[in-house]
Amino acid sequence: MQFRPDVASQTQTSVDAAPAITRASVGLRSERGPILLGVMLSMGLIAIDATILATAVPSVVNDLGGFSQFPWLFSIFLLTQAVTVPIFAKLSDSYGRKPVILAGIAVFGVASVLCGAAWSMPALIAFRALQGLGAGAIQPTCMTIVGDIYSLQERAKVQGYLASVWAISSVVGPTLGGVFVETLDWRWIFFINIPLALLAFVMISRRFHERVERVRHQVDVAGAVLLTLGSSLLILGLLEGGVLWSWLTLPGLGLPLLGVALVVAFAFVERRAAEPILPTWIFRNRLLVSTSIASLAVGAVLIGLTSYVPLYAQNVLGHNALVAGFALAALTLGWPIAASLSGRVYLRIGFRSTALLGTVIALVGVAGLTLLRPTTSIWQVGATCFVIGIGMGFIAAPTLVAAQSSVEWNVRGVVTGTSMFARSMGSALGIAVFGAIANAGLGTKVGGHTTTASSIAPSVMANALQHVFLASVLGAAVMLVAVLLMPRQVKTVA
Repeated sequence: MQFRPDVASQTQTSVDAAPAITRASVGLRSERGPILLGVMLSMGLIAIDATILATAVPSVVNDLGGFSQFPWLFSIFLLTQAVTVPIFAKLSDSYGRKPVILAGIAVFGVASVLCGAAWSMPALIAFRALQGLGAGAIQPTCMTIVGDIYSLQERAKVQGYLASVWAISSVVGPTLGGVFVETLDWRWIFFINIPLALLAFVMISRRFHERVERVRHQVDVAGAVLLTLGSSLLILGLLEGGVLWSWLTLPGLGLPLLGVALVVAFAFVERRAAEPILPTWIFRNRLLVSTSIASLAVGAVLIGLTSYVPLYAQNVLGHNALVAGFALAALTLGWPIAASLSGRVYLRIGFRSTALLGTVIALVGVAGLTLLRPTTSIWQVGATCFVIGIGMGFIAAPTLVAAQSSVEWNVRGVVTGTSMFARSMGSALGIAVFGAIANAGLGTKVGGHTTTASSIAPSVMANALQHVFLASVLGAAVMLVAVLLMPRQVKTVA
């Protein structure tokens, strides 16, 4: 298969040979501007979804019930996203970026309508799984398109535009979530996706053009099935262990072990597959392995905080959904600010040093969460989250760009998908582990799946969430180790 965006340069330049980059040459008014806008709109779907739901969780739980089930609203989305990211990334390398991203936008839009109409927690969880499928196509394809049409130096400038999507969403998402909860209904947090999905679909379909040479491909069906089943069983075992069944029972031990066995079988299948979803050469590349581990840890820590910080603000500190949303917005605002600055930094001091700086900042911020108490000011919560967001921004962008820039364009989709898969899988594992830790901290003081968040005593909730924040510190430590394993010098080819 041969693929090139029509507007892309046929020759990618190195950092040293690249001409001066200006906003006019890469901005929204440039030749590639309409494509960039379409990508930003598509990313906006996921960015708003990531920030708007967390603030509405208490209302959703109080309406539908099932406090111990609510982590599945995040984990099922992240699970279906994680297991489909490498599949869609491979399809984008084989059949082009455009059909994959348009299919993802369509699925995400339909699933949003269904989520808004959900009548029970199990139904909402099922429709969130469908949303995750759409996100699995959208996110890696967006980043691959950016890697295709912009050079390394240009991407340093474009990071500002991409970061602005998350910056806007960090304010708009929690604000809308709080407004909908307080004045309308939590279901509007899903209906708001419809106009954005329609606009993104029209923009991409009209403005993004590509040339794809059609050849016959061998789809790695066995690998896809094993990856899906193995990951699903692993997450199910982690999330429901200690809740639906004891850890020291057949389901408690059997499901995680069976999941691990299927993932191992997946690895063996990939070694013999003609066109593997995850080629084995990726796992022999030090840069790709270390950046993937860092992405996994970023995903785990981020989802733990976005899920439980609003819960702490509302059910421990006693604030409403709108105030809790603004506290969380500090984290998602700090991230894009740092990401937009990271391009200048990694061009000066290198990818590894930039990511190391971010890791130290994030570790300090996450450690600060363990100091929260029931008497803590909401401003302290917001400031701590902002520091964590700054650190995350200096980690996520440099590690992804380093991975993309180290390979040729014809495998960039797979490499981008691997990084996105690691982050999504980290998020899915993170919410499962943190959910298990929170439920264990609540212990026998909380009932079954019909328990509401408001019925849990603040002191009990505070104790459980402190355990979650302590676990987040360990996740940040994993990030530090992964970044230290990155090679000091990265050879860029694009």
